Amino acid sequence: MTEFGKSLTVAETTIPGLLIADLPVHGDSRGWFKENWQREKMVAAGLPDFGPVQNNISFNDEVGTTRGIHAEPWDKWVSVATGRIFGAWVDLREGPSFGAVFTTEIDPSKAIFVPRGVGNAYQTLEPDTAYVYLVNDHWSADAEYSFLNLADETAAIAWPIPLSDVEISAKDLAHPRIDQVTPIPPRKTLVIGANGQLGLALRDVFGDSNEFEYAGRSDLDLADPSLSRARRWRDYSTIINAAAYTAVDLAETAEGRGDAWSANATGVAALARVASENDITLVHVSSDYVFDGTKDSAYTEQDRLCPLGVYGQTKAAGDLAVSTVPRHYIVRTSWVIGEGKNFVRTMASLAERGVDPSVVNDQVGRLTFTADIVAGVTHLLRTRAPYGTYNLSGSGAPMTWADIAREVFIAAGHDPARVTGVSTADYFESATGTVSPRPRNSVLDLTKIERTGFFTPPVQESLTSYLD
Repeated sequence: MTEFGKSLTVAETTIPGLLIADLPVHGDSRGWFKENWQREKMVAAGLPDFGPVQNNISFNDEVGTTRGIHAEPWDKWVSVATGRIFGAWVDLREGPSFGAVFTTEIDPSKAIFVPRGVGNAYQTLEPDTAYVYLVNDHWSADAEYSFLNLADETAAIAWPIPLSDVEISAKDLAHPRIDQVTPIPPRKTLVIGANGQLGLALRDVFGDSNEFEYAGRSDLDLADPSLSRARRWRDYSTIINAAAYTAVDLAETAEGRGDAWSANATGVAALARVASENDITLVHVSSDYVFDGTKDSAYTEQDRLCPLGVYGQTKAAGDLAVSTVPRHYIVRTSWVIGEGKNFVRTMASLAERGVDPSVVNDQVGRLTFTADIVAGVTHLLRTRAPYGTYNLSGSGAPMTWADIAREVFIAAGHDPARVTGVSTADYFESATGTVSPRPRNSVLDLTKIERTGFFTPPVQESLTSYLD
C-alpha cells in the first residue's frame, strides 16, 4: 500500500549517482495526488537538474511481467503511477563500479534517478502496474546501448518471482552475460580549435584517450547552419572552445570584420545553443580586448565590457552568448603565449640575430602561457568550481611589452639595453594597413580564480621556463 504523508527526501544507493527518493503523496477517500517531478523542489533536495524531454509509460497487465536489463546513454527518472514493482539496477558504465547492483521495491511514493549507463530492469508485483519514466534525450539509432541478461550469475539478482515463472520477451532472454557486456563509455570532452596554440597545448595534456575528441576548423564549422546535427551532442559532457579569429588588425577591414563576427560571435552563439540544449558544460576562452584599457587598476570579472575595436567587440559578443549557457566557464586571458610564432619567440630571435628592436612601452599587462590556461581549465572542471567568468593570466608584477622584451634578452644572455621603448602611436606611425586600437591596461585581477585554489606562476618564472 502506498505510504502517505512522507517528506521529500533523496538518498544515495550502492551505485554512484543512482539516487532514490521518497515522494510526498497526499490521499483521501477520493484517491491520491503526488508531484511526480517538480524541478525546483527536487533539485533543492539533491536530485540532478537533468532536463527531461520525454515522458514514457509502460502499462503491465499481469503480476510478474519482467523487463530489462537495459542501459541507455541518457538519464532516467523512474516512478510508478499505479501498482508496485521490484526494481533492479546494474552499473554498466566503464569504471570501478562496473557490475555494482542495487535492488528495491517502488510504489507511487518512491522514485529513483537512474544515471546514464546504469542498466534498468523491473518485475511487477501487482496487476495493472503503470511504470513511468522521464528521460533527457530522445531515442536514437546512433546511440550506444548496453544490455545484461536478467539471469546473469554475477549480478545474482534475487527476483521475487522466479524468471522461469514470469512473462519475459525473447529479446530480453537473449541478452549477454556480464563478461560479454560492452560498457557504456563516459561522455566525452570535445576540444574545438584543436590545431591552434591553445588547442595544441590541450592535446599535449589530454592525450589520445577516448574521453577526448579534437576538432580543427576543417572538422567542425561553428557557422554551419547544421551545427546542431554535426555530432550526437548528448555524447559530450564538456566542450572547450579554443577557436577564435585573432587577426586583430585585419578584423578592422571589410573582409576581416565579417570573418571575425562569424567566428567569434555568430559561431559561438550557435555553440552556446548546442551546449544549452544538450546539458553540456561550455568552456570558452575570452580576451582582455573586451575592455578599453582605461581603468587605473586591474580588471575584475564584474567590470563592464567596453571594447575598442572589432576584435574586442566580437569577443565581447561571444562572451555574452556563452553566459546564457547554464553550465559555462568564460576564461578571460591576456597576451597569450604558446607554440608557434609569438612575441617571445620573435624577441628571442631578434636577440640572437643582433637586431635591436623598438617595442611598445605604454601598454601594461601580463603574459598568459597556454600551459597555465590548460591547468586553469582543468582545475575549474575537476573541482566543479561555480560556473561563470574567471580571469586567468600569469601572476606577478605587470609589465609593458618593452619590459617583456628586455626579460627575453636577459634570459637569452643579451644586453636588455638593446631594447628601445616607444609609444603605441610611434610604433604604428609607419604602418601601411589598418591598425586596431589596443587597450593600454590589460592587467586582469586574479582574485576570483585564486579563491578556487588555483594559482599561476609569476610571469618571469614562466618566461624563463618557456625559453629553456
